[in-house]
Amino acid sequence: MGLGNKIADARKAKNMTQEQLAELMSVTRQSISRWESDQSCPEMDKVVYLAEILGVSCDYLLKDNYDKTETKKEGGNVITRLLYGLKGKSVRLSFYTNEVDYDLANTDCTIVDFDGQWINVEYTKGKKTETKLLPVSSILSIKFVKERR
Repeated sequence: MGLGNKIADARKAKNMTQEQLAELMSVTRQSISRWESDQSCPEMDKVVYLAEILGVSCDYLLKDNYDKTETKKEGGNVITRLLYGLKGKSVRLSFYTNEVDYDLANTDCTIVDFDGQWINVEYTKGKKTETKLLPVSSILSIKFVKERR
């Protein structure tokens, strides 16, 4: 499957029109149409942004015979793979000073899920277990916490 077909399929899977995608990409609808019909190719910086918007990897878009299902499992950079590997693990998060989350400051939490830009954590507050969805960009560091037995 060629680049154009992959862009079109991923766009349709997101229930997005060419016009909507063009607006998000800051290009014309005609540019999207030319990409999807393989009349032209997006610039490399646009491929990266396109992959992010469509929820696929650059590898999927650019490589022949690259399975779309591999994207979520293996795709992404080192940070992405690290965070996928931390699912279910106990950690302590620190935040950039202007984005401090006081409920989670100096609190052990468990990473429940991670989807690329957001991380869902579970933590104990008093006698209750609560969950919180955090933007990954607000996290300064992640410290592993030994499991208590």
